[in-house]
Amino acid sequence: MTATQISPQALLDKADASELSLKDIIRSIPKEYFQKDASKAWTRVVVNTALVALGYWSLAVAPWYLLPLCWVFTGTALTGFFVIAHDCGHRSFSNKLWVNDLVGHITLLPILYPFHSWRLLHDKHHKHTNKMDVDNAWQPWRTEFYDGLNGVERFVYRLMRGWLWPVGSILHWALIHFKRENYASERDWKNAKFSNTVVIVAGLIGLPLLTLTTGVGGLITFWFMPFLVYHFWMSTFTVVHHTLPEIPFQEPEDWNEAESQLFGTVHCDYPKWVEFMCHDINVHIPHHISTAIPSYNLRKAHRFLQGVWGDRLVERKFNLELMKEVTVCHLYHPERNYQTFEEYKQG
Repeated sequence: MTATQISPQALLDKADASELSLKDIIRSIPKEYFQKDASKAWTRVVVNTALVALGYWSLAVAPWYLLPLCWVFTGTALTGFFVIAHDCGHRSFSNKLWVNDLVGHITLLPILYPFHSWRLLHDKHHKHTNKMDVDNAWQPWRTEFYDGLNGVERFVYRLMRGWLWPVGSILHWALIHFKRENYASERDWKNAKFSNTVVIVAGLIGLPLLTLTTGVGGLITFWFMPFLVYHFWMSTFTVVHHTLPEIPFQEPEDWNEAESQLFGTVHCDYPKWVEFMCHDINVHIPHHISTAIPSYNLRKAHRFLQGVWGDRLVERKFNLELMKEVTVCHLYHPERNYQTFEEYKQG
């Protein structure tokens, strides 16, 4: 242990005394877990590119009855591209800023996701995880805000918080990243405009060209269906990361950074093929402790945190029962975290 590290016991003592800080938790994690490894990072790029290419090839040659499997495979591989861009956005892919930006833009291009726009707004989520009125990822709406919505807006929100949760990621993509008011400075907006322009131009050229060469069926087969699968995974991953009946969104004045990042983040085990193709993005607790930990070190970091915090960490397995828990977290309740739409109607 280096002089700047804090021992696990000292960490637990601080937690018991309500003196725990996020910096303390970061200092407890072995330094090597923060180290970038170019060979591991670029190996993931090569493997993921091969998976995406295999997916598109399968869509071109598969008989119609195998297309659903090919869509799932291709969309999941594209989600792996997003995770690589995720490392780039947090600057944990490369030490060179331009490499992070270039790889991030390229890997997000097939799903027309604007890199800088996502990066800047995602950073806000990390700085204010589970803080009411500030966090921008799956925040439950206050009842007074819900009351002020029109019928269509309420209907869409009910869909998003129920069994059509994959709608959430699509709405987030379409409605959040392209608005000037979502960016704090002109510099941020300048970067966001660049990425927005890249994906808009790519879409205006690529999608009509794909339609002209393969027809509407080709547009659906090669882009739209993998796009939907990608958003299924993105919605599922992100809603599970921070949504359970026992995990509170807190008022700003009550919010605690260390507790929110450590105990307000869910580790979820998915099938091994999903974990492989999506580069362990759901080993999410160490990522919220420090975004500087590259994705290929998340499992080692999580095992370390398990050794310190044990069953105080929130860990789940992806299954129907988990999604039943998640999809009843509808509206904010200041005392018991969430309430369902039905409970709110009954007063």
